[in-house]
Amino acid sequence: MVRIAAGSAAGLMMVLFACLPAAAQRSAAPPAFVPAIAGVPRGAEVAAASIDPEKIRAHVKFLASDLLEGRGPGTRGGELAAAYIATQFALDGLKPAGDDGTYFQKVSLYAVHTNEDQTHFSFVPEKVGAPIDLRYGADYVTKDETGQESADIDAPIVFAGYGIDAPEYHWNDFAGVDVKGKVLLVIVNEPLSDDPAFFKGKTMTYYGRWTYKYEEAARLGAVGVLVIHRTDLASYPWSVVENSQSVEKSYLADDATATLRAASWIQLDVARKLLATAGLDVDKEIEAAGKRGFHAVELPVRLKAHVSSRVRRYVSDNVIAELPGTESTPEHDQAVIYSAHYDHLGIDPSLKGDQIYNGAADNGTGCGILLELARAWSQSTAKPAHSIFFASVTAEEQGLLGSQYLGEHPPVPAGQIALDLNYDMLNPIGIPMAVDVSGAERTTFYPVVEATAKAFDLTIQPDQFPGAGHYYRSDHFSFARVGIPSFSIDQGTLFEGHDAAWGVAQAEDFVDHYYHQPSDEYRASMDFRGDAKMARFGFLLGWQASSSPQTVGWQPGDEFAAARKKSEP
Repeated sequence: MVRIAAGSAAGLMMVLFACLPAAAQRSAAPPAFVPAIAGVPRGAEVAAASIDPEKIRAHVKFLASDLLEGRGPGTRGGELAAAYIATQFALDGLKPAGDDGTYFQKVSLYAVHTNEDQTHFSFVPEKVGAPIDLRYGADYVTKDETGQESADIDAPIVFAGYGIDAPEYHWNDFAGVDVKGKVLLVIVNEPLSDDPAFFKGKTMTYYGRWTYKYEEAARLGAVGVLVIHRTDLASYPWSVVENSQSVEKSYLADDATATLRAASWIQLDVARKLLATAGLDVDKEIEAAGKRGFHAVELPVRLKAHVSSRVRRYVSDNVIAELPGTESTPEHDQAVIYSAHYDHLGIDPSLKGDQIYNGAADNGTGCGILLELARAWSQSTAKPAHSIFFASVTAEEQGLLGSQYLGEHPPVPAGQIALDLNYDMLNPIGIPMAVDVSGAERTTFYPVVEATAKAFDLTIQPDQFPGAGHYYRSDHFSFARVGIPSFSIDQGTLFEGHDAAWGVAQAEDFVDHYYHQPSDEYRASMDFRGDAKMARFGFLLGWQASSSPQTVGWQPGDEFAAARKKSEP
């Protein structure tokens, strides 16, 4: 007997099964066109063609219902979502790939909420000058990553440029300076360049992400970080930073890099005052920090701070299933993982009116696609040679935490996983004629992606904002950083029956009026034919990756190539 229960989820199964017949009563759509591709057997083509937009609709309608209360991790609604997904995997006859013979992989987390009125920052000159007291929210935001309720800091501040140690670019902002027990002042993003051989030119690398800066500071033993926000470098205004830090932030319970007592951002004007205490001009220093020859400098000023936090500890589940391959062995595999996060933002009782962040597009759509892929793979008459895994992960909205844990604890060793294909927020607005697979070009699998897109009559659209670092903001990144070639499959902005301007306008409207808002709800007018097309596209990509005579790798010199080599048997 297959075990699917996880904690209190067992008591919810009758509710979930009661919901299934309504979805099943929808008439199946006729098989869709799927192109014939060399090496893909007829049975796989038929299975891909069976992917039904109305089945995706049914999953999204349930997952985005008020019953699931916004699917916040560690909440009743999150447990309901996980139980529903596990139930679907069980109905498909898929093998549990979680803990102890279940579909559930337990992820222990703790959430930190900064008590703003009890938290204080002050820059204190070591010799002369009055302290500079900062205002929470207006001047700075911070989190104590350790999960302790109180932290007192009195430490010198080191201006370390962009806070990057990148041997492949012969760049080290920390050369010749000891930052242990100190606070790092660093610039958002990475050195500006038009040279693709230097931090990939206009395309951001992971070195530019604020998460890297925190991780590197923790590795060096720093006690805190102050990231200087400048709108043109960050690609988003201060309000985005302030709003994202006004709510609780979760961390993995066993994350060795979560050691900063003050993981912080400061406004550019605050950095201007801080550097002025050392007779330095912030604009000139930012310019100098982007050139070779920069050296970190300890400022004649200390950060004196008290950080007060409210901490909540909880457990949430990744939900993982396996379709075993016909030739898979523990010693050698070329598995494929399909992934999509099921969590969203839960309930905000402080809101007036609708308080539930239903998350229909984000990421009910990705989950609906994942579940329909699982059904199609399980019913295919052609069986894959290597295992196919389906992973619906938790706590993406908290910082890719569920996928980070899965990447660190995969169902088979990372070196035996050929590819991760991720689905995240595919707004159901019609049939796309373009696809966004940013990051696929970094892998040796890209020629297959190009050929398959052409067969589906899909134009591959390049990343429209390469400097924003979108590749590092979705769950595929968690697999990439342990070496697994990974990318997300998303629709582009060109749709059947519309010009390109329409697609751009739809994307902008979604960001302005629905993204991370209670208005991201299921609507009967949603058109899931595009989501089904993206699922069929991903089905054929997964088959080709699993059956390829050579396992997928990263392009030579890619930032994740070393992790891939390290993971190989």
